[in-house]
Amino acid sequence: MKISTKGRYGLTIMIELARKYGEGPTSLKSIAKTHDLSEHYLEQLISPLRNAGLVKSIRGAYGGYILGNEPQSITAGDIIKVLEGPISLVEGLEDEEPAKRELWIRIRDAVKDVLDNTTLEDLASHSDDDNQDSYMFYI
Repeated sequence: MKISTKGRYGLTIMIELARKYGEGPTSLKSIAKTHDLSEHYLEQLISPLRNAGLVKSIRGAYGGYILGNEPQSITAGDIIKVLEGPISLVEGLEDEEPAKRELWIRIRDAVKDVLDNTTLEDLASHSDDDNQDSYMFYI
């Protein structure tokens, strides 16, 4: 399974909305500018997210988008399923020999478990320097 730009950029939109949760609507233009993405492409992604109830649109001069629910109640799995469809690593799983079928099912279930147990709140709380090793040197 390969997550396309639809899923990746959709997560980007949703993480930004989670970071601004409670502050009012956020425009796609500002998200596109912050992440150097195509605003037009983000507009195509927001529609299925809105139809699924994951985001709400606010009209007007100061309009934009807000999350449809609290960040802790929306998972990465919710977003990926809307934009990418069901999680499937291998097509024709029923035709695989039992040992391989079991492996593919276990991998699929592990990926699904991670996506379904990672909330927008989790993702929004990470900062860019969370993954960098911090070393302090004394001279």
